[in-house]
Amino acid sequence: MKHRISRRAFLNGCTLLAAAAAVSSLTSCGGKEVEDNGLAQIVVGSDTYPPYIYLNNDGIPSGIDVEIATEAFRRMGYAPRFETIDWEQKTTLVESGAIDCIWGCFSMDGREEVYRWAGPYMVSRQVAAVDAHSSIRTLSDLAGKTIAVQSTGKPEEIFLSGSDPRIPQTVDVLSIENRSVQYAMLACGYVDAIAAHEMAILQYMKDNDVEFRILEEPLLVTGLGVAFAKNDTRGLDSQLTDTLAQMRADGTLERIVGRYLENASQYLEVDTIGA
Repeated sequence: MKHRISRRAFLNGCTLLAAAAAVSSLTSCGGKEVEDNGLAQIVVGSDTYPPYIYLNNDGIPSGIDVEIATEAFRRMGYAPRFETIDWEQKTTLVESGAIDCIWGCFSMDGREEVYRWAGPYMVSRQVAAVDAHSSIRTLSDLAGKTIAVQSTGKPEEIFLSGSDPRIPQTVDVLSIENRSVQYAMLACGYVDAIAAHEMAILQYMKDNDVEFRILEEPLLVTGLGVAFAKNDTRGLDSQLTDTLAQMRADGTLERIVGRYLENASQYLEVDTIGA
């Protein structure tokens, strides 16, 4: 039967190797912040997830979501300060006021009633990937295999819920807190597959010169949004939704996304989600 394996249960050897490999892109998470230009500060909680959010060589938060957030909040009269958070504690952090919002390639699907949302502002495909030479071709081929996912992420939910008839009940799910580790575990051969946002997998392959094969069947096509606490009555979610719509209309979103991804317009077709 399908079950969750604690992230602490896997072999330490490859985990340490994977963690070391990931450190190069994760160090100095409390690095320099965007200049505020006298604007009111707003705290954005996120996780490292290239190309959406990561630290550049100067230790400064960069990426698609960083650029979009900086411009959107500037138009609203705020300067964002990006905080790397324990992703498993994101709901507690935003509800307590420790952060103002959660922003970082965050899927809205199935979470519509958990938060106040701004968006969707982009489309993302959740997919499974395997070694380039793997015999796994479809989701049904994952029967009896082990897949690594980020704990509390959408792929974990999909695989553990048993609600998708395409996914065998005999898949062992390895839940890992640090999403960067799952890529290295696939490269090590310690898992048969991983599941994550497609663009994050493609970015990892590009940055680390490794070759995975993404299965053709997506797990989910979802909208990305910005989450505020349900008890947040400031109206920032509505204001940000309007601002993001303006940025789409005036071409700002496409220009930003185009600096990172080819065919940027396809990632902005939020009206097609669920169609």
